[in-house]
Amino acid sequence: MEEKEKSLQEKLFYRKKNYFEEADEKDIEKCFQFAENYKTFLGKSKTERETCQNIVEIVKKAGFKEFHFGDKLKVGDKRYFVNRGKSVAVFKIGKNNLEKSGIKILGSHIDSPRIDLKQNPMYEDSGFCFFKTHYYGGIKKYQWTTIPLALHGTIIKKDGSFVNVSIGEDESDPIFYINDLLPHLGQEQMMSNGHKIITGEQLNLVVGGKAYKDKKVKDKIKLNILAILNEKYGILEEDFLSSELSIVPAYMPRDIGFDRAFIGAYGHDDKSCVYPSLRAVLDTQSDDTILALMVDKEEIGSEGNTGMKCKIYEDLMDEICENMKCSPRVVRSKSKCLSADVTSCFDPNFPNVYEKTNASIISCGVSINKYTGSGGKSSANDASAEFMGEIRKIFRDTDVIYQASELGKVDLGGGGTIAKFVAQLNIDTLDIGVPVISMHAPYELISKGDLYNAYKAFCNFVK
Repeated sequence: MEEKEKSLQEKLFYRKKNYFEEADEKDIEKCFQFAENYKTFLGKSKTERETCQNIVEIVKKAGFKEFHFGDKLKVGDKRYFVNRGKSVAVFKIGKNNLEKSGIKILGSHIDSPRIDLKQNPMYEDSGFCFFKTHYYGGIKKYQWTTIPLALHGTIIKKDGSFVNVSIGEDESDPIFYINDLLPHLGQEQMMSNGHKIITGEQLNLVVGGKAYKDKKVKDKIKLNILAILNEKYGILEEDFLSSELSIVPAYMPRDIGFDRAFIGAYGHDDKSCVYPSLRAVLDTQSDDTILALMVDKEEIGSEGNTGMKCKIYEDLMDEICENMKCSPRVVRSKSKCLSADVTSCFDPNFPNVYEKTNASIISCGVSINKYTGSGGKSSANDASAEFMGEIRKIFRDTDVIYQASELGKVDLGGGGTIAKFVAQLNIDTLDIGVPVISMHAPYELISKGDLYNAYKAFCNFVK
């Protein structure tokens, strides 16, 4: 009787599967090798510009050619499209009729929370030269103090030329630093609300302290820093006005744990979905037309002409359709999209903010979010049951380890992705991604098993 009840329970109950319990050693070996390649990509992709450049480098080696609006396309073409150096689309033209099969789309974002420099950043005070900053995306500001930081970005000089900057990643480079208050004097600070422990205007970056040797000069330290920058990069202080410079953690991706099951890194959100999406397009043979959109500005609402709200991505799909002599409206109605973005992972150190039966569990596979948004599903893309069923069948038939979740308790959690903007184009869209511990922190944690199953999920979706 007990055996029969157990069998019925196994048949009827839904339970999450742990990848490392289900997979054989050969598959785990493939998983760990995929993770090594991901870590290499991630370590070189700390900003959206760097990520875009690295994607282009990878796809060019794979035989992809750049696409410009107005170019002719044909079946079998492998192309990439760069939008202003800060977002990129990679696509293959399949032989199937677009008006019947649509486009298989993987949508992810290449920006991550960080700290940007203000346009007029430099000042000197009490023996220090600082850069003033303005944080980008949702961060806990106190997490960014007293850690090693690097400076990345681009400066457009007054003559129109540009210089790329990356300081703090090489062991021989200096790093940068944001001060915090010592605990001996921090009693009042520690009584503050978490938002006010460190304020935005206190995120001032230490960039120097050596005075220029001229007694007649005011702001000697600032002048010395500008002299160094002028000698190395040929820039003036005014050139900061036309710069995009970001502060990112000066950490490289590392394995976490004795068994190396996890990866610690800056930028898992959303590179842990970008890289599997890219590899899925490169590694998968498909008769369908497949498109990976890797866009900017998701962390601040997908705004601007490099974010998903920009019409350029719709225009790109229209260009593909027109080249294939198809109606863009018909093609979009037949298209399918996986919005590949990370989600929160259940943290046993903070269980009270999760509803565990609907939370992502570490190493239990890639996570499907039928809806995102906050509160009463505000600003959500709520995928249809039919599309959920279609994706479940693909994953079940191809042995993808997956789970379903939402981001925290109903009245506590919430978040957004690019899904709703794709869905507004009349495209069936579902959120899916890698569960992350300490999301938006300077150093996040993911499972190698979840990363690898995201890759398998994306490959089988576009196949």
